[in-house]
Amino acid sequence: MKDNRNLWQRAVQGLRDLLLVFVAETKMTYKDMGVMIFFVVVPLLYPLLYSYIYNNEVVREVPAVVVDESLSATSRDYLRRVDATPDVEIVAQCADMQEAQRSLRRGDAYGIIYVPRDFDAQLALGRQATISLYCDMSGLLYYKSIVLANTAVSLEMNSEIKIERSSNTTARQDELTAYPIAYEEVPIFNPSGGFASFLLPAVLILIIQQTLLLGVGLSAGTAKERSKHHDLVPIDDHYSGTLRVVLGKSLCYFLVYMLVSFYVLGVVPRIFSLVQIGQASDLLLFALPYLLACIFFAMAASALVRNRETCMLLFVFTSVPLLFISGISWPGAAIAPFWKYVSYLFPSTMGINGFVKMNNMGATLSEVAFEFKALWIQAGVYFIATCWVYYINISRSRSRALEMQAE
Repeated sequence: MKDNRNLWQRAVQGLRDLLLVFVAETKMTYKDMGVMIFFVVVPLLYPLLYSYIYNNEVVREVPAVVVDESLSATSRDYLRRVDATPDVEIVAQCADMQEAQRSLRRGDAYGIIYVPRDFDAQLALGRQATISLYCDMSGLLYYKSIVLANTAVSLEMNSEIKIERSSNTTARQDELTAYPIAYEEVPIFNPSGGFASFLLPAVLILIIQQTLLLGVGLSAGTAKERSKHHDLVPIDDHYSGTLRVVLGKSLCYFLVYMLVSFYVLGVVPRIFSLVQIGQASDLLLFALPYLLACIFFAMAASALVRNRETCMLLFVFTSVPLLFISGISWPGAAIAPFWKYVSYLFPSTMGINGFVKMNNMGATLSEVAFEFKALWIQAGVYFIATCWVYYINISRSRSRALEMQAE
């Protein structure tokens, strides 16, 4: 009976200490302006900024210049059609390639359409004619617009030339001559072919992990700076248990990021009308292990932080590489096996792939079982790593406390 009573008292004391750690961490979080910036301001404003920048989805009316040496009715018709597309705007007719190149260097245009002198003559002789494109590859979206516009116009004129040279007598024969194989283009999961629908879901998921890394790292750096011996936890009886410290701190981060995740993953896509076809219940269940994995990953990584500035040096630069190796902005099949295995260390990889499949492709939770299970495994592994990190720090703090008492 006495043992049961002692066990109960220890459980109550442990729960009380956990709540005291939670309250202390919450107070420190809301008093630290730097942590608040990463926990609240950045998740609030960054998604809006990115979504607003890419809200047009595609680049329209890309300026291009023309060098038309043919000066024929056919070449003028071709250029008129290109200019009529929503993708390209012809801003100038240049006398030669040197003048056109100068326009590109000045930034007046992002592409050159070159029509050779023998363009119309080659077509009249029944030979293949050539039109050359020169694009500024510093912006791939500009290149895409210019190439797509010219490709569409050339295919359309090809069909008309084939019909004109055939000896058809009916409209159906003309149709078969122009398009022997009928096809229908249906873009799935990204109907507009836009940049925002393609990349922003991945960016939103990554923002959650990176702001947690920076905020928790900044909080850990502050604790070490305030401690005489650069300890992660203070010398206090309430901080004597590893599990209660880890759970108390993580509970603070979890409650804050429940609201942040709802805003970033639920509200922002609706504001900017991004693709959202996933089931809300499935997305909620998927977000739970992702959030836990990110929290414990950030807490374990905070052991590397020596002061407040260190987290900026360690974690900020990782955002772009993590986006690339996730397999979204760069095809996963083209990623080297080494970097693919490295990507599995970060919750963002599984989080991005699973969220995109569910939110943009309509997958169910069972269809992203691999990513879902991997996130739970990551949450468990990083929880153990966090407990180990805090156990070492608590043991050091306790040893110093005993030494101080002995003195």
